Amino acid sequence: MDEMEEELKCPVCGSFYREPIILPCSHNICLACARNILVQTPEAESPQSSRASGSGVSDYDYLDLDKMSLYSEADSGYGSYGGFVSAPTTPCQKSPNGVRVFPPAVPQPGPQQHLLPHPASLPPIPRNSCITCPQCHRSLILDDRGLRGFPKNRVLEGVVDRYQQSKAAALKCQLCEKSPKEATVMCEQCDVFYCDPCRLRCHPPRGPLAKHRLVPPAQGRISRRASPRKISTCTEHELENLSMYCVQCKMPVCYQCLEEGKHGTHEVKALGAMWKLHKGQLSQALNGLSDRATEAKEFLVQLRNMVQHIQENGVEFEACLVAQCDALIDALNRRKAQLLAQVNKEHEHKLKVVRDQISHCTVKLRQTTGLMEYCLEVIKENDPSGFLQISDALIRRVHMTESQWGKGTLTPRMTSDFDLTLDSGPLLQTIHQLDFVQMKVPAAPILQLEECCTQNNSATLSWKQPPLSTIAVEGYILELDDGNGGPFREVYVGTETICTVDGLHFNSTYKSRVKAFNSSGVGQYSKTLIMQTSEIAWFTFDPASAHPDIVFSNDNLTVSCNSYDDRVVLGSAAFSRGVHYWEMTVDRYDNHPDPAFGISRADVLKDVMLGKDDKAWAMYVDNNRSWFMHNNSHTNRTDGGVAKGSTIGVLLDFTRGILIFLINDEQQGPVAFESLEGAYYPAISLNRNVQVTLHTGLPIPDFYTPGEADPTSSVC
Repeated sequence: MDEMEEELKCPVCGSFYREPIILPCSHNICLACARNILVQTPEAESPQSSRASGSGVSDYDYLDLDKMSLYSEADSGYGSYGGFVSAPTTPCQKSPNGVRVFPPAVPQPGPQQHLLPHPASLPPIPRNSCITCPQCHRSLILDDRGLRGFPKNRVLEGVVDRYQQSKAAALKCQLCEKSPKEATVMCEQCDVFYCDPCRLRCHPPRGPLAKHRLVPPAQGRISRRASPRKISTCTEHELENLSMYCVQCKMPVCYQCLEEGKHGTHEVKALGAMWKLHKGQLSQALNGLSDRATEAKEFLVQLRNMVQHIQENGVEFEACLVAQCDALIDALNRRKAQLLAQVNKEHEHKLKVVRDQISHCTVKLRQTTGLMEYCLEVIKENDPSGFLQISDALIRRVHMTESQWGKGTLTPRMTSDFDLTLDSGPLLQTIHQLDFVQMKVPAAPILQLEECCTQNNSATLSWKQPPLSTIAVEGYILELDDGNGGPFREVYVGTETICTVDGLHFNSTYKSRVKAFNSSGVGQYSKTLIMQTSEIAWFTFDPASAHPDIVFSNDNLTVSCNSYDDRVVLGSAAFSRGVHYWEMTVDRYDNHPDPAFGISRADVLKDVMLGKDDKAWAMYVDNNRSWFMHNNSHTNRTDGGVAKGSTIGVLLDFTRGILIFLINDEQQGPVAFESLEGAYYPAISLNRNVQVTLHTGLPIPDFYTPGEADPTSSVC
């Protein structure tokens, strides 16, 4: 039952659901929490105007409300669609999942009461109010019915009540000052739990208090929650009971909906029959998920046993290695230390892989078990219409969860055996019989000039052994200088005969060479190859690393998006040295979105706005102003926005480690970010309301004077 607890908590307040309602996206939210996160929209986006234009197809009109326009730390409050900002009059709170909540202007209950105000006492919902689902972030405008238009999830409410009663702990006195004692009674009129000393002191059985009714604490807890079971009524026709099920809309309806409403021409079936059908489908889906959960439990046992085997084998192998190395002459002691380090590294790697898999599988199994228990509790409900309101979503979740336990999930990622063997016998014999042999060091490799090339700040080198050489080669060592006449450095050691080195200086001349090695030693260097990197950075947007919703055109220089959500696309070149400048022009800008421009690491998140995670440094801008953002931290709000035809410039200076943004050839705000080191890709995020074209190979703006280059360098 503990695994199911997260299924029963509101994503806004973090507490158990109270009077939950079902949003059109199938997610649930407390009725009071729904009021708290309402946002009022401009009159132009009202439901009436949307339906009048012929674009509305349902009772609710979804909006592409940009989350950064709705709220930001710089504005300290929610805004409305179109750039208008409304400052709240009550302090902002954050729920456990980070949703910003503004409490309604009603008296709050005491810290130990946790009671909701009666709906009649709440202020009326303003016209043109908008609500955003805290889980999937889909937004919609409420119609004239307001929150009453959402069906209540009576099944979930019943499951929550049963769960809380099954987990009921000893109730504490509400009047004890220091360590609350266990409550012995509860006054129904005062609605307070008392221990015996506090009852005698604060609630004596005389005077007006003598008429109060005292009940046991458990009975008082239940009476607090007790409420008459509500009849399943239609949200469109409140006096009509739900009696049929619309197959096309997948929702219970009443007879009046069939006679007068939009369901008149739809296929309908009996409520009871569909209730049994969906219960059977959910039960069948749970059978498959239950099998996966059983396999996962057995797999966890297997992984835990592997941890013990790895530890035992590691200790045994280490002891054997020490004994064998101690038998060698003093000249091999340094090699012994290297072998020990290799074993320890393998040991730790195996443990880390298995422990990580245990942790990952445990979390997934806990989520799966919680979903199973929740679904089983839902199946116990005898409310057909309430069950059918959530059954489709639950069936999809069960199938999706089952698919996550797909092929390979329950297979160990690491074996418990160590694939290493130290055979010291032949080596000891070889030492005693040490003599001259015909083994020689490898010959110098030959660079294949036709396959060696540079592109932007990357260099690709290819080599091979001389055709007539029969000497065994165990690997190669590739060396490059620093592009400024400095010493050579190793950039690659391995068995491959082709290597691409990224992150070099632009407009620099590099010397490269390669040598081969085997057990007899290291051979001679190849001839030195001189390679010139590009003078200026020419690059495009990279389809290979972009989000699937990004649309490319104009030879990958122009991008747009198919999604209303922000999607990220990177440039095809990475920068780590020098000073670089590129521009992007806004070809299309509709409905005041917030595109973001900047730089990022290669592993930046692709399905959120640029700058939301710690892998990106960006400026996001609307039609009026801009902000800098890194790791979801918003700074330096600056007036001045973009429109169709605007030009955004990005200046990245590694000599100073700074990033500067420009809009229409004017610097936007101060220096955006400092202390930048490492390799970065040009990056932007946009949605379907924006189209951008990239311009590269540009000179540094005249107003900017680069700093002095760092004379030391290394290859990235």
